[in-house]
Amino acid sequence: MTESRTQDAAVVVVGAGPVGLTLANILGLQGVRTIVVEERSSLIDYPRGVGLDDEALRTFQAIGLVDAILPHTVPNQILRFVDAKRRLLAEMAPADARFGWPKRNGFVQPLVDAELLRGLDRFEHVEVWWERPMTSCTQTPDAVTVELGGAEPAGVQARYVVGCDGGRSTTRRLMGVSFDGTTSSTRWLVVDVANDPLGHPNSEVGADPRRPFVSISIAHGIRRFEFMIHADESDEQAEDPAFLARMLAPLVPHPDRVDVIRRRVYTHHSRIAGAFRRGRMLLAGDAAHLMPVWQGQGYNSGIRDAANLGWKLAAVINGQADDALLDTYDVERRKHARAMIDLSTLVGRVISPTNRRVAAARDLLVRSASIVPSLKRYVLEMRFKPMPRYETGAVVHTVPDSPVGTLFVQPRVDLRERQDVLLDDVLGTGFAVLCWNNNPREILGAQEFANWKAIGARFVAARPQTQLHWTGHDDPDVVIVGDRDGDLKGWFDSHRESVLFLRPDRCIAGACIAQLAGELSAKLFDVLTLTPGGSHADSPVLYVPQPTTESARAVAGPP
Repeated sequence: MTESRTQDAAVVVVGAGPVGLTLANILGLQGVRTIVVEERSSLIDYPRGVGLDDEALRTFQAIGLVDAILPHTVPNQILRFVDAKRRLLAEMAPADARFGWPKRNGFVQPLVDAELLRGLDRFEHVEVWWERPMTSCTQTPDAVTVELGGAEPAGVQARYVVGCDGGRSTTRRLMGVSFDGTTSSTRWLVVDVANDPLGHPNSEVGADPRRPFVSISIAHGIRRFEFMIHADESDEQAEDPAFLARMLAPLVPHPDRVDVIRRRVYTHHSRIAGAFRRGRMLLAGDAAHLMPVWQGQGYNSGIRDAANLGWKLAAVINGQADDALLDTYDVERRKHARAMIDLSTLVGRVISPTNRRVAAARDLLVRSASIVPSLKRYVLEMRFKPMPRYETGAVVHTVPDSPVGTLFVQPRVDLRERQDVLLDDVLGTGFAVLCWNNNPREILGAQEFANWKAIGARFVAARPQTQLHWTGHDDPDVVIVGDRDGDLKGWFDSHRESVLFLRPDRCIAGACIAQLAGELSAKLFDVLTLTPGGSHADSPVLYVPQPTTESARAVAGPP
């Protein structure tokens, strides 16, 4: 990543945080000329996110960096909610890994962000420019001109600008977009401590009316503590080591001996941008939405934005889709981001009351609910977490109650050459057509098959394990997978659809029975504005990454 002073790009990403870096990796994999501009001189290194979910890890898998990121995580993190006497109120320990990864994972964000930055070294067509704040932006029908400050001011002309520049987003301000919602008056002292003074893997949220707190074990011997700051306590007091020692005293035997890495005072926001797109400018991550920390979904929601927007930008820039496809980004992401904000805000209200009577009533209600097995499972397995489901956007619904608009599962499958492979490593990084018990070529028909092949789709035929090595229907353009543990059959058993059209973000764009595959295929090309074989002159040749996961190294199949 060598810096050049002035250069055109297909996309300018404003902000080198996790969302901007993830988006740049997605664009880099698709051969899109990208420049990331960042006003800071280096990555941020202070307390922020501590929880990764399964969807974020799946995205990191898709960009080929999950092996580098996993060493900085604690999988299957159990989170316990306790009362003022440290008695258990509720517990979240979801065992489900339907998307290929644990639902809850502790992580060290600065180290994970550093791996996302290193991932960009793979691409000659992606650059990061440090100490280059965006000062202005001018749109025309065909481009955006970005003016950058810094020691050597520069200008960049791009087809699109994506603001991933945080809650105080300059991009959002230049777009003239509102940031609607509320900011809590409550402040929290957030502290990361090295040489974990507790040492166990437990993570707690203390619903103590005297002072709600959080204690979370993350990787590499680091523990995160968070304490509510009362209204009569100033930020200056919170910075005093003696104040921190008092906060830690109920939790740590020797609070004056802790090794503080970093500390910061935060307020919680519940806000969402009035629009995620204005012409050739878009917003993602905290620039688009802010939410309280209580579900650990701020970071993960931003990664979802990048996963949703990245493939759409690449398809438009590479000439495979019309600009109108980008309108589906706001349509799809807004509803889910709003649901996450509302859930996080609600959980915060449940955890944070400082009135003892209110807290006692809450404790009684939560304990009563835990007596009911179905309610206990609802909390334990995190079934309350809203999952993305797109009713409109880059999807085609043909029948009610179909799986269209949801994420497809990621079980482990077997190939003839190797066993125990994560399904996404077989599907590749683009579109995929997945059939149960059929050859995609035969059920799509020659023309529709050729259309998907022209945009680089991967064709996969899933079979019972007993049929994996049968060669009777072999096709040079189709990858055969065996249903290793029966999870694929289980999914298809519970749905009438047997043919799935999967987007690059692994959302089901369309689903149908085999006989309707050709008709649905044509509708999808129309709704997603796809153009077979499209290519834009400004776009370099598609970068083909070397798989990083052990299972992916052995995946053989057509590109």
